Amino acid sequence: MVGLIITLLIVGLIAGAVARLLVPGKQDLSIGATIVIGVVGSFVGGFLGYVLFGHDFDEGAFQPSGLLGSIIGAVIVLLLWLRLGSRGRAHV
Repeated sequence: MVGLIITLLIVGLIAGAVARLLVPGKQDLSIGATIVIGVVGSFVGGFLGYVLFGHDFDEGAFQPSGLLGSIIGAVIVLLLWLRLGSRGRAHV
């Protein structure tokens, strides 16, 4: 169980960091927020991969395509985060 959590955090950090590199503009996010974006992006990417290609968890938990899906999902989550987060801020 501890190994799964550590793996989830590491993959989340990698996916979130790569997503932040791919999305242009300045993002004022902490390391914790980057990990959250990566972890949520992993779930989004996994869900989209399942819907589009029909693969399931029985084929292995960690695959290169899963990491790519995590990054794609993290980019989607980051774009939504930036879009929805900017609505609450006052522009001066």
